[in-house]
Order: sequence, then structure tokens, then C-alpha cells
Amino acid sequence: MCGIAGLFRPGGGDESALAGYAKRMADALAHRGPDAGGVWTNAAAGVAFGHRRLSILDLSEAGAQPMRSECGRFTVTFNGEIYNHLDIRSELEADGAGANWRGHSDTETLLYAVRHWGVAGALQRLIGMFAFALWDEKERMLALCRDRFGEKPLFYGWCGGDLVFASELKALAVHPEWSPSLDRTALTAFIRYSYVPAPSTIWQGIRKIPSASFVTFAADASPGSMPESVPYWSHREQVVAAQGARIGNEAEASEELQRLLSIAIKRQCLSDVPLGAFLSGGIDSSTIVALMQAQASQPVRTFTIGFANSAFNEADDARKVASHLGTSHTELTVDPKTAMDVIPTLPRMYDEPFADSSQIPTHLVAALARQHVTVALSGDAGDELFGGYNRHVWGGQLDARFGKMPAPLRRVASALLNAVSPEPAGSLARLAEPLLPSRLRVRRAGDQVAKLARIIGSKSFDDMYQLLCSIDSDPSQTVLHGDERADWSTGEMNKVTGPLDPLDRMTLADSLSYLTDDILQKVDRAAMAVSLETRVPFLDKDVVEFAAKIPPHMKVRAGRGKWLVRQVLYQHVPAALIDRPKAGFSIPLDDWLRGALKAWASDLLSPDRLRRQGLFDPKRVEQKLGEHMSGRRNHGYWLWNVLMAEAWHDAWCAQ
Repeated sequence: MCGIAGLFRPGGGDESALAGYAKRMADALAHRGPDAGGVWTNAAAGVAFGHRRLSILDLSEAGAQPMRSECGRFTVTFNGEIYNHLDIRSELEADGAGANWRGHSDTETLLYAVRHWGVAGALQRLIGMFAFALWDEKERMLALCRDRFGEKPLFYGWCGGDLVFASELKALAVHPEWSPSLDRTALTAFIRYSYVPAPSTIWQGIRKIPSASFVTFAADASPGSMPESVPYWSHREQVVAAQGARIGNEAEASEELQRLLSIAIKRQCLSDVPLGAFLSGGIDSSTIVALMQAQASQPVRTFTIGFANSAFNEADDARKVASHLGTSHTELTVDPKTAMDVIPTLPRMYDEPFADSSQIPTHLVAALARQHVTVALSGDAGDELFGGYNRHVWGGQLDARFGKMPAPLRRVASALLNAVSPEPAGSLARLAEPLLPSRLRVRRAGDQVAKLARIIGSKSFDDMYQLLCSIDSDPSQTVLHGDERADWSTGEMNKVTGPLDPLDRMTLADSLSYLTDDILQKVDRAAMAVSLETRVPFLDKDVVEFAAKIPPHMKVRAGRGKWLVRQVLYQHVPAALIDRPKAGFSIPLDDWLRGALKAWASDLLSPDRLRRQGLFDPKRVEQKLGEHMSGRRNHGYWLWNVLMAEAWHDAWCAQ
């Protein structure tokens, strides 16, 4: 895992100036690669690559970057891991195209693959997580490339006459001509979703490379030009094509999922440094750890953190799973102060507004793991691929139940539910919990009632699902002069040809945006801030394409999600240890905002301050803050969005 940066000045430039820019940009990413750094320049072409290295494979100088191909045509600065690079080497050798290896790094394998198959052909063969920049001396072309789900970040844009690119925005900001303007459309989307959807960033003119895509710039590129990205793989097409190729036998499906996940884990355990795994005690992380331990010769290192608040503490669950599997388990109970001390670091950790509050425990568990290992596997993406969120369980039922109701009646039902305060609803749910079977228990039920009230009045299934995924259902009323791009909510789904089951629509929508732009970016920044590499076995290409073929009834059944994943896990861990309500990896945000964080929040959200800044409607913020502090409503997530935007603005835009 590494940090990459660089620039391209069409027409050429001074070598020392180019190298200086590239080095300063790369040095801004030293946390991503503390082990070594390097710079390569081609002054005549105006290209400079910078690299910061976290040594994982081939710790020798043979793995150093930027790396040039033996033939001299290609130079690359690469971030990530290619898990099937040994298979690719074998294929290249069989074709007579890879006999003179200098080392055993996957970066060298990538260079040979590009030389043999071209950029698009090589990308289609790669199984891994990556972002890289490649200079082709023969074609005089720069290519910027990103993996299938965007596990690794890559930003780019123009600063004067230089095209700049990097793993994080802070590296672009090093350029002396960095002066972008705030994108209020992106800010509006952030207030809805808690993240800025790709390909946009919070800055006008600065973009993210879309997942499963690459973009190329020719030697005569005009400053300011932004060519369209080229996809080399499509998850949407995989899901649509799988509609006619469903797997019908449940036993065979369970066996195949275990086989594919085991292969993915074996691939991802390839490392020349210590390796472990995050373990929350939930379905996904427990499955990954169980399959890791099944093929390990010694106890797997596992890590979890806990909170004193029982509603948010999964440490006891993780400890029981770890004990059953026989892992070498490390646990840390985090007090509120330790967690809150992370908050001031978030604007510089994420570089643009980001408000998934699980960013805090994710960073803390990454810091814990980094004390013992350099690589950690996680259970991320199981929810998106196999129907693990509560909305996946309820979404189709809600649409079937309310979709045919007349619009006026839906509005009345929504208003009635909205009148119920989440606090007493949550209290009633807690009192009833001992009397209910586990599958009917829902943690933080009061918040779920509030969410239900928001979505009943929706006009279509996609509209309903967007509202299910929205923190603010009308963010243009929150952001002053705010507006939304329609394609952020419907663009990719509008490209779906033919009917899809409601569950397929929901999981596909999540995979195309929420997974890439929230979950994976959260983990990348939280872990790389402490120089920890994270890997996601569920996003192995073969596992993803297999998941698309699983029919909905093997994903959600009897009011529970991830049915098929559970069948795999039950072979290793007793159901009693893992069957409980889904909680997510979160913090007691509502209580903290009313308690220890009250002064901080009240200061950032004071009406006078908001009026001076001019980002958000002060009256709307004041109303939400008042309702929350009084306990009449839980607006913690909504307030966290605004607070993270305010904190980011102070860190990045204050004069």
C-alpha cells in the first residue's frame, strides 16, 4: 500500500521544478508510505511521478517505485495490491512475455502485463485493489487507472498548466497554483448522503477517477481539458446478465461461496509483513476470520474495540467468536475522550467533508491493529453484495405494502409516524426486546421509525430507496444556494435494462455508490492515516461475480439478511454466537452531542457563525439542534453532517 502523486505539463518543463513539485506532493502522503520515497521525471514530456512506499511485497530495492519497465517504454507509480499477480506472471511466461523478472513485486508484473496486453487488457485481468498512473513513452500518453470498486483513491485536476493527480487531495493542495472553488452542488449531495459521490469532489474542477475506469491524457492535451473516463468492467452489467443465470441449489451455492472466499483470502494473505484481521463479531468479519483461521498454521491476529455504552459495544460478541475460533485476539475498550480526540484530525484525514461517524471507531481499531501488524483483512462489502442492511430486509416489503397506496394516504401515514418521537419509540422497543425472537429485535428502533416516516410518501421504488439512504431528504433547503445533480441518485440505475428484483436494485445501488464513496474511502483514510494496509476479500472479482448470480431468497430470508453467508459461517461458528440484531460499527453519537460534545457542536453551529460563513440555513440548523438537544428528536446523523462540513471548512477554507 502506498501513496502516489505527480503532474503532467503538456509541452515539457524544467526537470528540477517538476521533480520538486512531485516530491513535495508525495511527501504530503508520507503517512501512506513511511518506508521509502521516490521521484521520476521526464522533463521533455513534462511528466513527474512521486511515490511513498509502505513495503508489503518484495521489501528489496527491486520493489521500489516509481518503476520503469525493462524495455524503457512504461513507467508507473502504483498504489495497492494485485492479488493474482503470480497467476498473471505464469500466463505471461507461458506467452513468452515475462522471463526476465528483476524481483517478485506485483508492480513489476503490472508493467509486463501492460506491455503485453495494453492498459485495458491488463486491467481486465487484474484482481486486486489499486490506483496507478502510467506513462507510455512510445504513445506519449498518461493513463490514470482505478480498481473495480474504487478501494484505492485517485484524484486529479488542473492547477494552471499542470494536470495534477494524487491518492489524497492534500497532495494536490501542495501545488502553488492550487486555488479551486467550493462546489455547492457537491456540498448539497454530501448533506444528503454524508459523502461526496464520485466523480465529483468538494472542489470545482477536481475529480475522482470513477471505479473500474481509466482516463488518458495525450502529450498535446490542452490545460483544463478533462477527457471522459473509459470503463473496463461493469458491476451493473454483471448483475443484469446474472438475471438469467441464477444458482438454484442452496447447498452447492454455500459450498461455492466458501470455496471462492477461501481462495480470495488465500490470495489476500500474500504478504512479506505481519498480517491480521478486524473482528467485530458480526457476520462478515467473523466469516473472513473463520476462513482465515481454517487455512492458517498459527492463530490469526484479530482486533476489536468496544465502548462502555452497551447499545454500541460489540467487543463481547467479538471476544466470544475469537475464543471459539482460537485466534490471537486483542481488544481495547475506548472511553469517550479517546474517541472524541480523533474528531479534530478528521478534516485533514479525509480532505473533504465526510460524515460516516463510524470513521472514528474505524480509525481507532486501525491504530490498535497497526501496533501489531502492517496488513489487516476486513469484512467490508458483505452487506452490499449479500443483502445485509436492514433496508435490504425491509425495502421490498415496504414497497409492496405502501407502493400501491394512494399518495394522499401515504402522506397521512408518513405524518403520523413522523409525529412519534424516536426516543419513546426506542424505549418501547428496548422494553419489548426480551419478549421478541432475535430476528425481530432491532437496535435503535426509534431511529428506524423516523426513517420509515420519511420514505412512506415516496413516488417510486428508486425514490423510496434514495430516501432510505438519505440523511437529509431535501438538502437543497439546508445548503444555501444548494442544488443537486439528478444523476447522483438515479443516473447509474437508469442505465439498468430490463426488470430487477427489488433486492437486486437495492444492493446494486449501494454497490455503485455507497460502498465505493463511503465504506471503502472511510476505511482507506482511517487505516492509511496510521500506515495500515486493509484488504477486502468480499470484493475479490470472482466472489463479486458469483454474488450477482445468487437469487434474492438466498440473500434475505425470514427477516434476516446475508442468509447464504450465514450458512458458510455456521460451519465454523455456532449460530448462537452470531445471530443478533445488526448494529453497525458506530458510536453513541446522539448522546455525545447532548453531553461531552455539546459545547463544541453549539459553537460550530451558532447562528451568527453560520450567517457569517454562508453555507447553511441558520434557522434550519437551529431547529434541528434545538430538537436534538431537548430529546424530542434524534438528529445526530444530520447534525454530524453539518458539523463535519463546518469543521472541514475551518481546516481548509479559513483565511
